[in-house]
Amino acid sequence: MNNPAAGRKTLWAWTVATFFGAGFGKPGPGTWGSVAAVLLWVAYAWLAQPAPQALLIALLAGIAAAIALGVPAATIAARESGRHDPQFVVIDEVAGQWIALVGSRPDWRHALLALILFRLFDITKPFPARQFESLPEGWGIVFDDVAAGLYALGVAWLLHFLLYRWI
Repeated sequence: MNNPAAGRKTLWAWTVATFFGAGFGKPGPGTWGSVAAVLLWVAYAWLAQPAPQALLIALLAGIAAAIALGVPAATIAARESGRHDPQFVVIDEVAGQWIALVGSRPDWRHALLALILFRLFDITKPFPARQFESLPEGWGIVFDDVAAGLYALGVAWLLHFLLYRWI
């Protein structure tokens, strides 16, 4: 199938879709996107030292922006690359990873737990996360990872509740 747009790249869409190039990391671009999201969250939390509410508001704003910009950016990058769900599109991992971090304390243990749980659910895509892949274009690219982020968030909160003294 010849894709006439395959040689053309819309700069803003590719910048967002690859999360400023993190999606070109090898191996495992999705993991690089998740790590970049965690590092950005940690950098903001540690350098700015915002109040917990301000950290939550910034994270929720980031999630909203990643989804609102990510769906059209993923659609454009997928069309221009001629691929259905290209691995270099990692804005979906960023959105899902930030969802997994909601309510987390800004320390290495919580960041690592959120990263591991999100990657686990992103890779395995338990029901109904995998079904979101059938949504059209960028919607399917982004929302299966939103679901994985929600799974990771739920398990992290459950672990926090059950193991409150240790995590």
